[in-house]
Amino acid sequence: MTAPLHLFLLFLLLPISLSQTLTGVFLDCGAYAGSTVNGLDWVPDNDFISSGTPKDIKVEVLNTTLATVRTFPLQNNVLKKFCYEIPADRTRKYLVRTTYYYGGVNGNANPPVFDQIVDGTFWGVVNTTDEYRSGNSSYYEGVFMPTGKNLSVCLAANTYTDSDPFISALEVVLLWDQLYNSTDFRAYGLSLVARNSFGHDGPVIGYPDDQFNRYWEPFGTDAFPQSTLQDLSVSGIWSLPPPKVFQTRLARSLVEPLILPWPPGRLPSGQRYYIALYFADDQASYSGNSRTMDITINGVSYYNNLTATPAGVVVFTKEWPLAGITNLTLTPAGGSTAGPLINAGEVFRLLPSGGKTLPRDVIAMINLRRSFRNPPADWNGDPCLPSQYPWTGVTCSEGRRIRVVSLNLTSMGLYGSISPSISNLTALTSILLGNNGLSRTIPDLSPLKGLQFLHLEDNWLRGTIPPSLGTLQNLQELFVQNNNLTGQVPSELFSKPGLTLRYAGNPLLTTPPP
Repeated sequence: MTAPLHLFLLFLLLPISLSQTLTGVFLDCGAYAGSTVNGLDWVPDNDFISSGTPKDIKVEVLNTTLATVRTFPLQNNVLKKFCYEIPADRTRKYLVRTTYYYGGVNGNANPPVFDQIVDGTFWGVVNTTDEYRSGNSSYYEGVFMPTGKNLSVCLAANTYTDSDPFISALEVVLLWDQLYNSTDFRAYGLSLVARNSFGHDGPVIGYPDDQFNRYWEPFGTDAFPQSTLQDLSVSGIWSLPPPKVFQTRLARSLVEPLILPWPPGRLPSGQRYYIALYFADDQASYSGNSRTMDITINGVSYYNNLTATPAGVVVFTKEWPLAGITNLTLTPAGGSTAGPLINAGEVFRLLPSGGKTLPRDVIAMINLRRSFRNPPADWNGDPCLPSQYPWTGVTCSEGRRIRVVSLNLTSMGLYGSISPSISNLTALTSILLGNNGLSRTIPDLSPLKGLQFLHLEDNWLRGTIPPSLGTLQNLQELFVQNNNLTGQVPSELFSKPGLTLRYAGNPLLTTPPP
């Protein structure tokens, strides 16, 4: 295995102000009132989602944000997603954290296993079973750039889901442009594997120590932990790790290697990872020691002759192959008179972006959703992506240009009207809206040159049949029977070869004279 070429070493940059406040949305899912926990203001989630059921869990908890959940019905909803919609700036990136604590809310002994999605990107599988058995909550964290005006965070039942998916809390935090800026977030997202403060034996470090509320978990308290002997002023590293992570470290007192099983756990093969390692040496400025080290990961050279300084240094790579059990080894370099040390580290798995549906189609589908008084519950997020989770009744094209090609909402109990924006879905070949409660008029569909099937029967539609339907060269079926249409059936439709036309059951509709 060869090492990637994209490896970087960054020392102190220009001073950066840390006075800006945390900007984000903190949702206490299923809650009926807001609360303040650890200096963060949590709000109920009902303004950000239109589906699901708020519930109280069945056990007592100390953290109030875990006392309630929102659940989403499994029955008849396999491979359907339910999405939170968070207003966002599509030119910025955001930290997204989902938190889960089952609390027996579904009545089963074990929590369900299900999927989570951000916009059109499949994030991963949510499996909280082991943590729940240990009495703990679980969280998943990633960094994403929105594909539109909203960032959608979705839960979805899959074939392995055995009860209703649920969520306890959702956080979406705006990150500064400099954070994780080596990643092309139009092509990738980042899914957190591990973020640790080495040698730290206290609670998880978060806000306000970390101004973006990133979680730094303790690691290695049984493997050569040390506290720093003097305060370090590490404020210029571009990724802005909290100063608190430099108060402890793992280090060797002797000039010998330090080997750490990190990140913990077994990693799947065939994946690429973003890795950042943080170092600061509080003794370098006055002890006369030379602390220089070589870094390897699973025996592959990561960085050589690294010298830790009081100013701090981060070594990172944006794409590194990892698989199985990982060992991080810090070896004293030639001439070093002090053992190696490390303060903190982060590892993210690169998530290839799932892409997005053509924006014009997304806007048209949103307008169609708004025109229905009771759209399907899963009509949020990207209409087509991920490909296994399209909206109910929506069929999409494949390939690089994702379009909506078919709508089948027959007998869905829909009320409202058909938005004129449907004519912007110019890749449509079929519109099947029969046997619903739709009213108002039939919009102009003349831009839909590829339309073959238009079924609007058994609704409450009124007004006339648009003559422009006769100009659709590919139209094979036009069903408008049993509505409240008026006027005259356009003569163009009777003379159109190959068209099956049904229009009975409209008492005020007439046919053209012979």
